[in-house]
Amino acid sequence: MFKMLLKGKIHRATVTEKNIHYEGSITIDEELMELADIEENELVQIVDVNNGARFETYVIKGERGSRIIGLNGAAARMVELGDTVIIMAYGLYSKEEKSNPKIVVVDENNNPKIIKNHESPQTGC
Repeated sequence: MFKMLLKGKIHRATVTEKNIHYEGSITIDEELMELADIEENELVQIVDVNNGARFETYVIKGERGSRIIGLNGAAARMVELGDTVIIMAYGLYSKEEKSNPKIVVVDENNNPKIIKNHESPQTGC
C-alpha cells in the first residue's frame, strides 16, 4: 500500500504576479523550488491564507533569485497580488518509507528564513 505524504512546502509566500491570460500554472523562483524539493511540472496544492481557497496546478520554473510567486491562467483568479500562500508538494510512499519533507519558510519578500526537515528533532515539528 502507498500513502500520499507531504514532500516539500513553501510556507507563507507572497503572491508577486498574476497572469490570467497565460495557459495556467504557478511560477516559482528556481531557488525556492530546489530548497523545497519541488520540480518543474510537478503537481502542487496551493492554499491562500487570505481567502481560504485551496486549488491544484503545476509548477513552472521562475528565474533564480527573482523571488517570484506567480499564478497563471485560471489559478490567477483564486488569489490577489500580495496574498499569502502555502505551496505543498506530495509524494507516494510505501508503508515502510518515511516522509521527511523539506519545509521552506519565507519572509514577506519570499526570501528563505528557515529551511528544515519536518521530522528533524531540533525544529520541534
